[in-house]
Formats: sequence, C-alpha cells, structure tokens
Amino acid sequence: MSVQKATNIHWHAGNITREERWAALKARGCTMWFTGLSASGKSTIASALEQHLVSRGVHCYRLDGDNIRFGLNKNLGFSAEDRAENIRRIGEVAKLFADSGCVALTSFISPYRKDRDLCRELHEKDKAGASGGGGMPFLEVFVDTPIEVCELRDPKGLYKKARAGELKGFTGIDDPYEAPLKPELVLKPERMSVEESVVACLDLLAARGVITR
Repeated sequence: MSVQKATNIHWHAGNITREERWAALKARGCTMWFTGLSASGKSTIASALEQHLVSRGVHCYRLDGDNIRFGLNKNLGFSAEDRAENIRRIGEVAKLFADSGCVALTSFISPYRKDRDLCRELHEKDKAGASGGGGMPFLEVFVDTPIEVCELRDPKGLYKKARAGELKGFTGIDDPYEAPLKPELVLKPERMSVEESVVACLDLLAARGVITR
C-alpha cells in the first residue's frame, strides 16, 4: 500500500455534504469496476454502457486501462509493483468522480485481488462529505471470458507475442489473474451479447439506486 509522504497537511472539508451535492445535481455517484483478462470485452461493454447512460442524461465517464497509461500513469510499467500503483491511482480517481455524482466506469485487467479490494475499501471507507457517515458504491463486474476465447480475439496481438516469449509478465500466460470471489455482477460475453451485458449492468445500477429504470 502506498505510504503517505507529505507532512503538515490537513483535510479541508467543503461547505456541502455529498448528499446535498447529489440532490442538487439530481445524480448519484458510484464506481462500476470492470475486471477481466485482456480481450475479454471489458472496454467494449463499458463503452456501450457509457453511451447508453449519457444518452439518458446520466453523468457518466469511462476510465480505460490503455488510455490512462498515455497520461496519468505514463510513468508506470507492468511489474507487480507498478500494476498495484496503477490500480491504486485509478481507484482514487474513480472515487473522486463518484463523489462528484458521476457514474465512473473503469475497465482495467486489474489482475490482483488485493488491489481491487483496496479500491473497494477506498470507496466504502470514504465518509468525507457524507452526512450519514456512509461510503460510496463500488460495484465489481467480472467479465468472465475464457482465455481460449480471448486468445482467438487477440485484437492487439498480445497473446501471440506472449506465447512466443516476446512479451513477459502477460496476465493469463506467465502472470496470474485472480478472479473476483464475490463480484456484484458476472458477465459472460462468450454467450451474452453486448446489449445483454449492458442491460445487466443497468439492472444492477437500478437495484442499487444509482439510476432509475
């Protein structure tokens, strides 16, 4: 876990609570965390869901694994330590989006269970700005696509490179993927269409009171 290095800092609370902000904006924030192997369909589903929510007027933003590495996390590689820091930073950013009343959609392989659990903890323990003392919703969505199917898709040619020994530390080949133990939702793109996956996500958001159906 990242160590707090800065000293002589103090949390400065704002003048409104999280509930007041959400009520004024007529919005409820949360993070929907898509996890799964490379080429499992995470980004495709998250993109389709984002389009649907925005078309309905829901404040929503998608954070994608590769995209983030062009900016915020451009200084991180793919070692276990860098992967952990990559996910920690995204967890913090997603938490800020959710606090603002935005539905944050994150699509990251995020292969290690402890890193995803840390992001959940960041949300659930963040009581700053909440009058009722509660944290923010964190919904883990496991995009459960067999590695054989992912390899057949392989749109970036990464599995081929990993099998050839040209790419080291690739998740599912020579680095582990730890599937969620109790995700809020499991999607199976092998037998579910993108539209069916989006509907399942919408149902979950509605059941948790984030959106209305």
